[in-house]
Amino acid sequence: MLDTAIKTQLAAYLEKLQAPIELVASLDASDAARQMRELIADIAELSPKVSIRDDGNDARKPSFSVGRPGEPARIRFAGIPMGHEFTSLVLALLQTGGHPPKVDAAVIEQIKGIGGKSAGSMRFETYISLSCHNCPDVVQALNLMAVLNPGIESVMIDGALYQDEVSARQIMAVPSVFLNDEPFGQGRMTIEEILAKVDTGASARDAEKLNAKDAYDVLVVGGGPAGSAAAIYAARKGIRTGVVAERFGGQVLDTMAIENFISVQRTEGPKLAMALEQHVKEYEVDIMNLQRAAALVPGAGMHEVKLASGATLKAKTVILATGARWREMNVPGEKDYKGKGVCFCPHCDGPLFKGKRVAVIGGGNSGVEAAIDLAGIVGHVTLLEFDSRLRADAVLQAKLKSLPNVTVHVNAQTTEVIGDSQKVTAIAYKDRVGGETRRIELEGIFVQIGLLPNTDWLKGTINLSPRGEIEIDARGETSVPGIFAAGDATTVPYKQIIIAMGEGAKASLSAFDHLIRSPAPALDPGQTAAAASV
Repeated sequence: MLDTAIKTQLAAYLEKLQAPIELVASLDASDAARQMRELIADIAELSPKVSIRDDGNDARKPSFSVGRPGEPARIRFAGIPMGHEFTSLVLALLQTGGHPPKVDAAVIEQIKGIGGKSAGSMRFETYISLSCHNCPDVVQALNLMAVLNPGIESVMIDGALYQDEVSARQIMAVPSVFLNDEPFGQGRMTIEEILAKVDTGASARDAEKLNAKDAYDVLVVGGGPAGSAAAIYAARKGIRTGVVAERFGGQVLDTMAIENFISVQRTEGPKLAMALEQHVKEYEVDIMNLQRAAALVPGAGMHEVKLASGATLKAKTVILATGARWREMNVPGEKDYKGKGVCFCPHCDGPLFKGKRVAVIGGGNSGVEAAIDLAGIVGHVTLLEFDSRLRADAVLQAKLKSLPNVTVHVNAQTTEVIGDSQKVTAIAYKDRVGGETRRIELEGIFVQIGLLPNTDWLKGTINLSPRGEIEIDARGETSVPGIFAAGDATTVPYKQIIIAMGEGAKASLSAFDHLIRSPAPALDPGQTAAAASV
């Protein structure tokens, strides 16, 4: 099952086991069960601390658990965790075997402190696809929680292997997480985000801590490429720097292949996002993750950023780097069927539509790339483009035209997403030339029509363009002195990672220049007297 190179690497990892672990398989006569048996046998051969049993009686077959001998196992893989999920398996083996996780001590204590310590009181089930690059983060977070807290169980379920469950639970996007048989969350979630949902008192505690923080010289709002670069450049100047982000890494986390980041031939979004965070942490930067900015209150020499949690942060200068999000179609039915057939990530959700009919909305590079990828998985792809022609690169258009199961309609204005109250069943579009309205029967819709800036919370505070972008000058300055902006949320053309990083650095240097040219704050009478006596 595992090739020689992987076995060599895995054997080196398994040397870190501090305690014995046991893999218990629940198998049937399927080919997948045979492969699973080969996988766990290969693992057991690599370490004397790993034993296996084939007498498992889990209802899901094939599946296997990872646990300590003589103890109830709290981690299970219902599927063969290869591809992106192989790392999830390796971490589950190491952490169950006592190897310490690379997680902040405060997070570990929070996990251990979650109530309901009786066995199985919190059972998480995560439906994944092996091609999903967001799924492993969720699986790994829940597995670690199961290792640290005896009341938590975590099960990874390969949606492609358990199609009956996927259909019964109306799962049309991954990762999809259920807690004690009830929907818990969908999409990429960090361990901090999961804890915020299960630990209901965490938000109030965080708000109290944030309110007590001293004012920053530079406060960066946003943790994507622009925000990370801004924070690093500010911290290197030796000034008090903070980063507040709703999700550190931003939209990079949702990007699969990155092949135009100069000097790095190829990487993936989650890897780049992790590298950004690690780089920022090399400096004395106060990172406040999972905090959504709700309002900006400019002041004379001191600005305030109010957060959705109720906390308020103060800073002499602010750099807005809130990025952008996927643009939606804004047609009837879209919101009703989001996650029920309306999707935004073909890499993650494509395998759930194997052999089915889907549509891709958008004829730019993203849309055509999505159609090409999906054509190798689904039964048929219909690409709908509003314009009179596709706008993707010529090489992508040529590849698209070579595919036998792809139909392209230009001058097509999507008018409605149609469903049966549980899932998508069709899409309606208007022919912009002839005026006719047409309907296509299908099961999935992948929206790829560009980005919208995350600036709704800034309306009425600083100047925004008609498209909602923050208006900036060549130095990254906004219409308010002391407030700067960078990245995809601004009017800078060409929304690219490398450009966002440069803009973040520029905005930070401009903020520092603003600080050193600003007059020192006036001392109050008490401070003046104290200064005079020195």
